[in-house]
Amino acid sequence: MRSSLPPEAYQSLTIMGILFILIGVILVLLPIIANYLPSLEKLPPILVYVYRSDNFYFVTSPLLILISLILLILYIMK
Repeated sequence: MRSSLPPEAYQSLTIMGILFILIGVILVLLPIIANYLPSLEKLPPILVYVYRSDNFYFVTSPLLILISLILLILYIMK
């Protein structure tokens, strides 16, 4: 019979999950933040790319996309 792990064993996973949720919320709110903070465009384009056209704001992170693609390729090759 297997014994379950104590709750303390899941503490690091819980903290990492909360961190990922916070990063996700920030990324979802990034276009709204870019609307009110024009200085966001002064960041290096590899960190944050902002595209503005009329009332349309598109904000992304090329670095995050690159890391995601590398991890996806490594996962597929594994």
